[in-house]
Amino acid sequence: MIENRGPKKEAAYTADGQPSKAGLGFARGQGMAFEDLEIREAGGAEYLYAVKKEKGQPALQVLPNLLPEIITALVFPKSMRWGYYNTRFARPIRWLLALFDDKVIEFSIDNINSSRQTCGHRFLSKGFLSVKDTAEYFEILKQNYVILNQQERKDIIWKQVVEVAAAQGGTAMENPELLEEVTHLVEYPTAFYGSFSPSYLEVPPEVLTTSMIEHQRYFPVYDQTGKLMPGFIGVKNGIAYSMELVTAGNERVLKARLEDALFFWKEDTKKALQDMVAGLKDVMFHERLGSLMDKVQRLENLAVKMGELLSISNPVRLQRAAYLCKADLLSAMVYEFPELQGIMGRYYALQSHEDQEVAAAILEHYMPRFAGDRLPASSTGIVLSLSEKIDNLVGCFAIGIKPTGSQDPYALRRQALGLVNIILEHHLVFKLDEVLNLAYEAFIPIKPKLSQADTAAELMEFIVQRLRGILLEQGISYDVIDAVFAKPSSDLSDLARRAKMLQQFKGNDYYQDFMVVYNRSHNLSRKWESAEVNAAVLADDCDKELFQAIKGLKGQVEASLNKQNYEQALQDLASLRPVLDRFFTAVMVMAEDESLRNARLGMLKTIANLSHQIADFSKLVD
Repeated sequence: MIENRGPKKEAAYTADGQPSKAGLGFARGQGMAFEDLEIREAGGAEYLYAVKKEKGQPALQVLPNLLPEIITALVFPKSMRWGYYNTRFARPIRWLLALFDDKVIEFSIDNINSSRQTCGHRFLSKGFLSVKDTAEYFEILKQNYVILNQQERKDIIWKQVVEVAAAQGGTAMENPELLEEVTHLVEYPTAFYGSFSPSYLEVPPEVLTTSMIEHQRYFPVYDQTGKLMPGFIGVKNGIAYSMELVTAGNERVLKARLEDALFFWKEDTKKALQDMVAGLKDVMFHERLGSLMDKVQRLENLAVKMGELLSISNPVRLQRAAYLCKADLLSAMVYEFPELQGIMGRYYALQSHEDQEVAAAILEHYMPRFAGDRLPASSTGIVLSLSEKIDNLVGCFAIGIKPTGSQDPYALRRQALGLVNIILEHHLVFKLDEVLNLAYEAFIPIKPKLSQADTAAELMEFIVQRLRGILLEQGISYDVIDAVFAKPSSDLSDLARRAKMLQQFKGNDYYQDFMVVYNRSHNLSRKWESAEVNAAVLADDCDKELFQAIKGLKGQVEASLNKQNYEQALQDLASLRPVLDRFFTAVMVMAEDESLRNARLGMLKTIANLSHQIADFSKLVD
């Protein structure tokens, strides 16, 4: 059954009920008569549908044409051609096993014809293997040293790695990405333990583990105290044959890597970290945004001002951390291992006898580096990390660099997410738009593409959307987020606090009472602007009772709002329900007397305005 949706019903017919050009065109494109089309509802509207029944064909008739298309459509980062043929693939295709139950699916790619033959391990299996049917395929390959099931292969690798590490009195590093990569590098895994000279432990452990993981795909091993051991676990593709030779070869290769790392460490530590800073003026950060030294100077200024705004850390530490935070980019170690930026900066700062919190901030200002990464913990690190991300975001947006649906080369989404997560984690209270404007001032000399107001406005929307995503992941419902965000604030902590409170509020006993108070007040006063009340015209007892109740609660509610005690404010407003019920029972709000009508609408507008300082409750869905 094939179903294709066409134009809406009203577009498919003319005013006199005849088929329109759009309707006839859709029918013609589907190869059907207009009267054979169906009308169905979808998304609250009626559409034309072309419903066609297409008789299926046996799989053995369809697959010979389908499989070559699937194979040749596969895309690889790097592909190759071989022989005199034009087919491109990751590696030369040597055979094609294609079975449907016990029957061969016949097709060919270049000079290779499909068959029921396959091969096992390149060295441990001999010749072609004939496969009777799909049921025995996995077992035949396993007998010939190929574990075809990816999950089974991964489980075997990790089990072996854990056992080898335990035999050495240690624990292997848990690294899902490394395990996944190794799983795809071997067919029949055998783990082994290799060692290196303890003298290399002089180098920071992150350097050693990076060498092992990035260059050799080894699993680092830690002792019972969590210290790196002078050993590693590799995974061989094949059986445990000539393991001494395999181990010695891997140890020799790693030794060359570690020698380089030790050399870089010794060379870099011959000078103080601050001596590397001067060279930043010769390194381009961005052709429009200047050199790395220009960026460092912006960070120094912004970090000190943000520290004052947040009342955390102190200007001396912030200025020093900002001055040194990019220096390690000029070290030999980071040149060789770019992923160690910040990590090496911290080590070099400590080697240079810098303040420990300054050293920690050099590492932390890059955090979080990826989803789920640690957030900065030190006061100086928090401020510097925020400054780094704000400088990057403001600079890029100001010159017109923004993420698109498919591209984000400067990782601006990740930086905005990091910014929001830091603010929420540490409950930081400040007006983000003010800081964005402050950061923009440093870019005025380069004559940005966007104005200060437009840059701040677009960035606020961009960052608030990241906050929306985080709140959704935390289980906050979309209607609660819509209600809170309808009353915007550049204080992200306040937005998040209101959203979480409102999510809980919907489950409280007084939720219905408040919503009755809000809906009756808001619906009638929606188009009324003034909250002023001329008490002299209120003659009815219920008018006076409501006026006195609002007068008594207003100061109390505003005090709760000022303290951001939103739950108490809502409880106080919910307490108006009995008074409001009597009011609506006794009087007609839209009285003929204009002054009386205005006074009653003013009281209702006061209730609605107080409620709207928290959220637009009309957006909530029961």
